[in-house]
Amino acid sequence: MDKFSYVATDANGKTVRGSELAEDYKDLQMKLRERKLYVTSYRNLGGGGGDVKYKFKTKEVSFISRQLASMTSAGLSLVRALHILQEQQENKKAKAVLLDIYEEVQKGKSFSDVLHAKPGVFPEMFVSMVAAGEASGTLDQMLNRLSDHYANANKTANKAKSAMIYPMVLLVLLLAVIIMMFAVILPMFGEMMAEEDMSALSKALMAFSGSLTGYWYVYVIVIFALVFGIMLLLKTPSTRLKMDEMLLKIPKVGKLVATMYTGTFARNMSNLYGAGLQMVECIEKSISVVNNMYVKKRFEDVVNDIKLGESMSKAIEKTGIFEGMFTSIIFVGEESGTLDTILNKAADYYDEEADSAISKLVGLMEPLMIIIMGIAIGLFLAGMFPMLYGSMTNIS
Repeated sequence: MDKFSYVATDANGKTVRGSELAEDYKDLQMKLRERKLYVTSYRNLGGGGGDVKYKFKTKEVSFISRQLASMTSAGLSLVRALHILQEQQENKKAKAVLLDIYEEVQKGKSFSDVLHAKPGVFPEMFVSMVAAGEASGTLDQMLNRLSDHYANANKTANKAKSAMIYPMVLLVLLLAVIIMMFAVILPMFGEMMAEEDMSALSKALMAFSGSLTGYWYVYVIVIFALVFGIMLLLKTPSTRLKMDEMLLKIPKVGKLVATMYTGTFARNMSNLYGAGLQMVECIEKSISVVNNMYVKKRFEDVVNDIKLGESMSKAIEKTGIFEGMFTSIIFVGEESGTLDTILNKAADYYDEEADSAISKLVGLMEPLMIIIMGIAIGLFLAGMFPMLYGSMTNIS
């Protein structure tokens, strides 16, 4: 049985759009005639066209939120806004998903219910805030907040990518220089001096140079094996938990990473709590986007403590993950009854701190690679000069 999207007219001449499961076109006609609908055009979506999987990127979610907010604020119905949105979409997979959402909403389902039925297509936070907006009648406001949130998230991601360009170029240059020195230049000097006259360092470097040129494929296999092994270990929950915990305890680096997590948590918490969701649900959804298993594990205790009646500030303070100033801000918000407002201001502050943390983390990589390059060049010169000096002595 295939899924068909159709455009039909009813007895009064009104146009009706929708989708229906049917064996073929004749079966589709028969089913629609029973509902006094007459097909004017149709499209075969195949075996369950709604099964098309597509995960919208942060930039796309921001754009969709902005477009829907603008259209619904201007007085258009959600169904009409979704129809326009899917027509504007150029990506075929994204268009198929949006078309399916539009058709389901047109049948009378709520927007949030349709999104819940498509897990992974939109972020969980997007679905939760849409549901809150529909329940409170402030969907356009929620969509505006979502647009701002995902626009900021996309901006932060772009900054991180831009900041990584220079270290990556430096890394490629480092590898190229090391390979050229030991695989091309050093063997030339090796011919100037007999092996028995070489120093221990020169012999070791020549052996490394020979293995690099003669057994390069071994190095490639070892590198791929290491990468694969690390990826496999990271997928093991126990190993991932320990490594994520170690990351937060590395001097300087751990503090910068924690600052980035604080910014993410504060912004998500601000949006979800401002949307009217329950405290526990806000915390669970806010921490779920933090890419650290250790942090998520510690926040299970936070959720349990809050369920037992403890304040949010005290429960978070016990984890020792976020700095004291952040827990103090939460405490003030709880005491004054303005937690959503103060979280929003804290989110603005920690967004800037997160940007600064990204720059500092990238900055720590640069001197490390320069040191590695200096050591490689130093070893090369220490092994080359005796051979060069020895060849000059022989000539004399």
